[in-house]
Amino acid sequence: MNRMTPPTQFAQPAFVLLAQKEFRALAQPAFVLLAQKEFRALKEVRPDLRFVDAVLVDLCGVLRGKRFPIAEADKLFENGMQIPLTVYLMDARGEMTDAFGRGFGDGDPDGTAWPLPGTLTPVWGESPPRAQILMSLHETPGVPFVAEPRAVLMRVLERFAALKLTPVVAFELEFYLIDPARDASGAPLPPRNPRSGRRETGPSVYGIDDLDQYQAFLTALCEAAAEQNVPLSATSKEYAPGQFEANLHHVSDAARAADHAVLMKQIVHAAARAHGFEATFMAKPFPNRAGNGLHIHISLLDEAGYNVFADGSAAGSEMLHHAIGGLQATMAEAMLLFAPNVNSYRRFQPDMFAPVNRRWGVNNRSAGLRVPLGPDDARRVEHRVAGADANPYLVLAAVLAGIHHGLSQKLDPGVPASGSVSRQPDAGLPLRIEEALAKLSEQGTLESYLGADALALYRETKRIEAVRLSRIIPAAEYSWYL
Repeated sequence: MNRMTPPTQFAQPAFVLLAQKEFRALAQPAFVLLAQKEFRALKEVRPDLRFVDAVLVDLCGVLRGKRFPIAEADKLFENGMQIPLTVYLMDARGEMTDAFGRGFGDGDPDGTAWPLPGTLTPVWGESPPRAQILMSLHETPGVPFVAEPRAVLMRVLERFAALKLTPVVAFELEFYLIDPARDASGAPLPPRNPRSGRRETGPSVYGIDDLDQYQAFLTALCEAAAEQNVPLSATSKEYAPGQFEANLHHVSDAARAADHAVLMKQIVHAAARAHGFEATFMAKPFPNRAGNGLHIHISLLDEAGYNVFADGSAAGSEMLHHAIGGLQATMAEAMLLFAPNVNSYRRFQPDMFAPVNRRWGVNNRSAGLRVPLGPDDARRVEHRVAGADANPYLVLAAVLAGIHHGLSQKLDPGVPASGSVSRQPDAGLPLRIEEALAKLSEQGTLESYLGADALALYRETKRIEAVRLSRIIPAAEYSWYL
């Protein structure tokens, strides 16, 4: 049975939804008072601020919202911001998908978005100066919209609160700097080296000289992260020409860790523009080069602050093994969240630093689920499956759901991989978007964690996006068949 059948509430007539809109109260949630206090404090220390961006993160991970003059921004905290609920349900281009008739089909009603405390920051490098704050969009008073990615993550985190366990999370984001120009076919070009002026051509992983050559960009990256309260830990040169990785420091607030990942993308784009580059988090921008991954490191602390994944060994505790077993069990179902579009699946190739199976290993980068070396109190699992094009909230929600499932069911992950397993594709793992759409529809473990309605809307949005792309005839098709 297809578990993604649209719930009946998605089929409400437009006049019903419009009537509901008239009766939505604008009652200010309690958390907004703290956000308002933070806003007033920021205005005191930054009287130069001219605008405030009120932003939401859609299913594709794109920031959307409205810009307010600073004199009008107090209204955000008093009345909220009215914006269509379908702001979340956009394809990668920002076009409405009308998923299950939500959009054109129901009159595109508004919800009310409210500022989230702890998310207000200045925006680096902007003139005139402005600030930005993350918002939570409510369809009914006190209830975030079912498809809000951050709210989906918060629902999963409630499961860990019930176990009295706290996830400690850090993201790593890979990206390419590229030339603002394109080649004759519209494909990206590697950047020109800032020192030599020559176009980058060869691989050079972890090269310190490479970092020196791009130091102006990296300095801007650090300055921007500091100004926007994003805990950038380290940057490194990745394998391919123009490819880098930004590592974020681990935090014990998983929702904030995902906030940091979203804002890090914004910061990378801004720093790149400031130095004459563009940046891309596209999963596979170059067919014969390494793709861009979104890696997540996770450990769990008990009430005493002890890491329950640690037991004095490099392989970690039995609880860590159960968690890995859960990640294996839910990986196929979650692939559409880890790899959200057609291009995402080009990343899964042998010997390209992207996993092609559900194997786990100790200090083994060929495995998708890696237990890194390090001190015992930092024992953790590194989830290496997701692409950098994925939504950080939804990826983390799916990963944490898998961990919780493995803990609750005491799943066995099998023996760790020995040597390279990057040439051993898993027939049960969907490595094409059509297969991933089907897997998310057929299986139901994630529904109990992320919510059936949220997954249905996500799947339908990505299905419509894939169909739209399939209708475009690529240039190579004309070359081969015309």
